[in-house]
Amino acid sequence: MDKRVFGVETEFGCLVADESLGQPEQVVEEIKDHLFYDKKIGLIDHHARDDVFEPAESGGFLLNGARLYVDAVGPHLEYATAECQSLKDLVANDRAGQRLIVQALHELGLAEDCAIYNNSVDHFGGHTFGCHENYLVRAEGELMNGTLHLLIPFLVTRQVYAGVGRVGGHVLFEGDAPTYEQLSQNPIDYIWVSHVYGVAPDPSVKFQLSQRADHILRTIASKVRFNRAIVNPKWETMYSQNGMTRLHLLFGEANQNEYAYALKIGTTSLAIRACESGLISPDFLLAQPLMALRDISRDDSFQWLIELQDGSIVSALDLQSRYLEACQTFRGESDQTDWTLTEWETTLNDLRTDPMQMGDRLDWVAKRLICEEYMASEKIGWEDDALQSVDLEYHNIDPAASLFYGWQEMGRSKRLIRDLDIMIAQADAPKDTRAHGRSKLVEHVLKRKGAPIYAFDWSSVQVDRQRIVQLPEPLDPYSQPVDQWGQPIFG
Repeated sequence: MDKRVFGVETEFGCLVADESLGQPEQVVEEIKDHLFYDKKIGLIDHHARDDVFEPAESGGFLLNGARLYVDAVGPHLEYATAECQSLKDLVANDRAGQRLIVQALHELGLAEDCAIYNNSVDHFGGHTFGCHENYLVRAEGELMNGTLHLLIPFLVTRQVYAGVGRVGGHVLFEGDAPTYEQLSQNPIDYIWVSHVYGVAPDPSVKFQLSQRADHILRTIASKVRFNRAIVNPKWETMYSQNGMTRLHLLFGEANQNEYAYALKIGTTSLAIRACESGLISPDFLLAQPLMALRDISRDDSFQWLIELQDGSIVSALDLQSRYLEACQTFRGESDQTDWTLTEWETTLNDLRTDPMQMGDRLDWVAKRLICEEYMASEKIGWEDDALQSVDLEYHNIDPAASLFYGWQEMGRSKRLIRDLDIMIAQADAPKDTRAHGRSKLVEHVLKRKGAPIYAFDWSSVQVDRQRIVQLPEPLDPYSQPVDQWGQPIFG
């Protein structure tokens, strides 16, 4: 596919310092209610999208084409970006969601004692928070029916530039199956349990590339609760229309750096296309993908050596270069493709030369440098628990409190978008996908007085009691949406 939409879902953690404000679960509900009922940034769902995970009034679609909701598992805030074709649109739409949440914190008077994080691991509890990527693919195409396994080596090795970095590590160990009493009391927490495990800190690890590498149990799995996989094939309404579906990638992390974010999505989109086009050889396959995932993340020497199925030893950088070479056939098709290929090559070359000089572009390098500067200042070592707080505060999404945004404020982070782009993306959807038409329908219903009847989904909208608008094509902006009788909605 030469044109593709993509989107990212991010789960947020919440930390409440003042117990009088309530539990984190109460705070995220307050944030959600303020944004929908007071600020009216979107339409709250009156129907249950899922009786367990997304009951009625758990969230809804926004004016900017995205979706904000409280996932009942946790529960925690989650933000799904609008469908995007442009990398810059995606980064802006993602950051717009964060800014909306931060604004709610300040307007509710909670910012002093509550913080929201897009980190992907809980150092103390061993839980992880997802940052999942979605890519439009053909349901009956080569990727979903024959070459998906050829994407795994790319996903395992891309952490050398896509990883967000992590202080310490975890070891997983076999646990006991839940009792009947636990199942009865915690129906949500134990849905889809095919593997129950325990988590313990690993003191042998000082710092690693990935926050989630220690927690991945499968390469591909359809059931992911307590069974985390690199890829989760999904067949549902977000993209499953007209022979298309979405490829749902679970092994990813919430990049703070705009450059790393865009490079991760851009290279992955091209790697998917290379697999679809038959450009990736089985020679790329890894002998032990999950072992390689952890070995790369934990390799403090930055050699990142891995074994292929044929027994040869290569570096993660060499394997990434093979994918890059295969994707060079797409050069010249668009400015975005050329940017991705050029920056991919530059990044791999710079990683070979000196990874620690890339703190302006890569999150794991910036975080490690911040930790090392803190250790030198406080005269402490990697074993000090204070570094876990440093790790966490790198991911604070409030620019006034975040270590990452402090790093960026000092001019030590390369930017791809402007603050103005983020401000615009808080209210406006991308103009070249169906998110544009859906956002206009949200605006249309919001302007109606009384208690309007509506129901929104990614690919269809019920605008009132009788009229339904179908949005089956993700690449169509639906600037003039029509109902089932072909009548224009906007008159």
